[in-house]
Amino acid sequence: MAGLLTILLPLISNAGNPDRAGQAGASELLINPWARSSGWGGANSGSVHGLEASFLNVAGIAFTKKTEVIFSHTNFLKGSGININAFGISQKVGEAGVLGLSVMSMDFGDIQVTTFDSPEGGLGEFSPQYINLGLSYAKIFSNSIYGGISVKIVNENISNLAARGVAIDAGIQYMTGTNEDKDNIKFGIALKNVGTPLKFGGDGLSSRAPVSSGVYQLTIEQRSRGFEIPSLVNIGGAYDISLAKEHRLTIAATFTSNSFTNDQYTGGLEYGFKNIFMLRGGFTYEEDLFDDNLRTTIYSGPSAGMSIEVPMGKSGKKFGIDYSFRATNPYDGVHSFGAKFTL
Repeated sequence: MAGLLTILLPLISNAGNPDRAGQAGASELLINPWARSSGWGGANSGSVHGLEASFLNVAGIAFTKKTEVIFSHTNFLKGSGININAFGISQKVGEAGVLGLSVMSMDFGDIQVTTFDSPEGGLGEFSPQYINLGLSYAKIFSNSIYGGISVKIVNENISNLAARGVAIDAGIQYMTGTNEDKDNIKFGIALKNVGTPLKFGGDGLSSRAPVSSGVYQLTIEQRSRGFEIPSLVNIGGAYDISLAKEHRLTIAATFTSNSFTNDQYTGGLEYGFKNIFMLRGGFTYEEDLFDDNLRTTIYSGPSAGMSIEVPMGKSGKKFGIDYSFRATNPYDGVHSFGAKFTL
């Protein structure tokens, strides 16, 4: 824990610096592709459990009891034509360890090829694609302390250009008590997206120019400059309230210290009935959120979602369906749909 905090403190001190805004790339690393946790804007970073924790706080995948499989589809910024598909699986190994694998793919559709001489297109189409692959490991250190680490491969490409890099996440979660029914106070801290700068390369940076009065042609390659990835720190807490038998209300909050964008404050509530039906909502605030002229995020604050999870027989297996919505301005919001199998 002390070692993680030693790494976090310098990052927190540089976070939210307006002089660094807009200097990072690979912003897809900031998009939560999972429908359940995005329903309350990521407020549950301190209490998120299972495979979805691979995004908010990787320590949470240590709560996987056996096997979890999740499929998710996101209509990102509805009206823009951008879609996100995600798949993940987590598997308990040994007495206290869990391995997780996740894949996130962004599809931007087909875009017309244009050039200086043909600004209207007609030269064909290309399809940009971003793919992030993550491999995670989490472990139960005691009845109260859980930790994890994740290595992500980041890939951005079009037909003639590509950029690749590696990022690392690390996280710790703490929860009170030794009985799951009484573990009503949870806390977590996570460091995300620390890794190598990305740099584009490929044939798209090359051009041919005539020399010696047009007798010969010379291939000229331009150099691209590297760019950082958006590192951040999540600090979150949650408290479970028992309203009545089989009824639960969870209050959660997360502070996100961003290195290249404004810091964010997220609060959320989740109501649960018998762990079968869950309804949640959240709100994310950052500086100048309500000023259309100064706001630097496309998200306008509110988020909401719901889940239905039903047992499949008496074996303990479950199947769940999730939906979430995040309001944006402009466009018609972010809609995510997910299916979860607990085996």
